[in-house]
Amino acid sequence: MLILILAYLGGVLTIASPCILPVLPFVFARSDQSFARTGLPLLAGMALTFTLVATLAAVGGGWVVQANQYGRWLALVLMAVFGVTLLFPSIGERMMHPLVSAGNRMTNALTVGKKPQVGTSFLLGIATGLLWAPCAGPILGLVLTGAALQGANVGSTLLLLAYAAGAVTSLTLALLIGGKVFSAMKRSLGAGEWIRRGLGAAMLLGVVAISLGLDTGVLARISTASTGGFEQSLINKFGANGPVKTASASTENGAPLLDNEGPMPSLDGAVQWLNSPPLTAESLRGKVVLVDFWTYSCINCLRALPYVKAWADKYRDQGLVVIGVHAPEFAFERDINNVTKEAQKLGIDYPIAIDNNYSIWRAFNNQYWPAHYFIDAKGQIRHSHFGEGDYAQSEQVIQQLLREAGAKNVTTTISQVQGQGVEQAADQNSAPLSPETYLGYMRAENFVSESAVSDAPADYTLPTHLDLNSWGLAGRWTIGGENIQLNGPAGRISYQFHARDLHLVLGPGKNGKPVHFKVLLDGKAPGAMHGTDVSPEGDGVVTDQRLYQLIRQSDNQGDHTFTIEFLDSGVTAYAFTFG
Repeated sequence: MLILILAYLGGVLTIASPCILPVLPFVFARSDQSFARTGLPLLAGMALTFTLVATLAAVGGGWVVQANQYGRWLALVLMAVFGVTLLFPSIGERMMHPLVSAGNRMTNALTVGKKPQVGTSFLLGIATGLLWAPCAGPILGLVLTGAALQGANVGSTLLLLAYAAGAVTSLTLALLIGGKVFSAMKRSLGAGEWIRRGLGAAMLLGVVAISLGLDTGVLARISTASTGGFEQSLINKFGANGPVKTASASTENGAPLLDNEGPMPSLDGAVQWLNSPPLTAESLRGKVVLVDFWTYSCINCLRALPYVKAWADKYRDQGLVVIGVHAPEFAFERDINNVTKEAQKLGIDYPIAIDNNYSIWRAFNNQYWPAHYFIDAKGQIRHSHFGEGDYAQSEQVIQQLLREAGAKNVTTTISQVQGQGVEQAADQNSAPLSPETYLGYMRAENFVSESAVSDAPADYTLPTHLDLNSWGLAGRWTIGGENIQLNGPAGRISYQFHARDLHLVLGPGKNGKPVHFKVLLDGKAPGAMHGTDVSPEGDGVVTDQRLYQLIRQSDNQGDHTFTIEFLDSGVTAYAFTFG
């Protein structure tokens, strides 16, 4: 609601800018004429100009999506240009000079010696819209570029409408009240320009934030995408096989009684498809569909993945279509090249919809990773399950939906799946596991080194003692909103944990240069307790932006001190997860 109010006020302030002053005398010259024959058509012409802009945005707003990462950076450049034009109005006027000239010629042609006619006033409104270009252009550019970055949605349309309503409100007052408004506007020009300059500075800050990937974290929080810690607490509470969500009743053999949870939402929001041409809800009619929301650095998703792959292979020939909807949690997971590479390494051959804008996520009203939605051959969602576990019941759902669709000889056997490496199920046989722990300040908990300094390099030292589930840093680090980055030649992270497995989401830094590290478990090389990304001596190297398994013990008995020392600068660390 606040952003809509600001957009409306932005529209109102548009008329209070110096570049609109040449237009207002022509408007006021007709303020004593019939509002129905002059004012209303003029406003309609204004509305047409905004409608045209909005239509072009709706048709072409997907260009950033189609261009993927290159288009995203191009959009950021345009957004920066719009910010500069707001901050320095003279630049905006020069950029919009062709439109202003066209509007001036049209306005003169329509006002000099012309009697007020409906058609003339309508065209005058269009001309007025063109003359407003240097004022409205940058603000509209902010809205439209934001729409392109986040995808076409109702929110962007409402922002445009709110802006247009504000502009039309000012013009209506100008027509009805006339010179009094004109005088008041002259007095408010200074304040209006300072507000415009403030908006320009805010836009430039927004460009910096988006280029650093901070928008991903904010969107994830707003859309409740960042639920990994919540999922982990549920898993700890109910056990690895305990349900996060199950059907309300089941048959004698344990299969769930299926409900009708509504039609399958649209898949149109995908920015790209892997392993398949674009799929639609309509084209999938007649097939049983499993939609799996996942992201490749999510440990809960990775542990569910062996089951999803097994179902895709087992039931493909009987009419099951599995679709992995990849909705990123971290900024690097928006890079389609990263997703493609990791999907190949994970052996995923079924269709993957890249949901970088969370369009499909919102269409399903989803809130969790992983989340499984089971759709019947008629296109109705019949069952859903959130989090790990209940794999036998989920497979029974697939079997039941295939039988309903007319598939023959559908087996009743349950797949025997054993995940390997990071895909192996968590050990829940003793005390609760350590929780998923984010390192960036937006969601960090239990940090026990010196007071964290946000978004600036600072020196940290490890405390002499770590309590369970607490962590600290040594060396020179920058703690950002989503991650921490090592600025010096060496640095350490220590964590006191209780779990069989310890994972850490890492990236090699902005330059992509590999970062070597050494892992210690209770002050010693891990030996047989090393993870898949570490040697028995504790040596490893960060080459990709992904989840690294650093410790794999035989059980999760006792509390342990984990330390990772990075031997090169530039590493980026995001989150600890456990199993």
